[in-house]
Amino acid sequence: MWILQWLPNWIFYAIFFAGLLGLVATFVMKFIPLVYVYRTPIQAVSVVLIALGTYMAGAISNEEAWQARVKEMEAKVEAAAVESAQENVKIVEKVVKKTEYIKTRGEDIVKFIDKEIVKYDTKFLPGGQCEIPKEFIEAHNRAAEAPK
Repeated sequence: MWILQWLPNWIFYAIFFAGLLGLVATFVMKFIPLVYVYRTPIQAVSVVLIALGTYMAGAISNEEAWQARVKEMEAKVEAAAVESAQENVKIVEKVVKKTEYIKTRGEDIVKFIDKEIVKYDTKFLPGGQCEIPKEFIEAHNRAAEAPK
């Protein structure tokens, strides 16, 4: 509630006890003329003050419970952020390793093909056709496979 931000909590407890004191005063002090003459209005105001004090005490308690939950959730979010940062580091490391593996694997296949192409580069069949060796097909298929 907005009023809880402006006024300190003790004011609402003081309102409650003032209402309680006024209600008790109207029943106990019948011999004081000022209290006896204005007995009904004092009782009505006292009941309103007791109700207001009780309501605001409940609002204070509710606000404290919500603030405790907010602090608890903030702690959980902070813990999740730390855990997320750790997981991000692990993911980046895996990506770097996998990228290095793919790059190394690609370089190995290129070296193999460059080595093998020299053997078959000059062999042409009649009619301008080129013979595709079995090693090229296997190297091509290995290059197309997903890394394990």
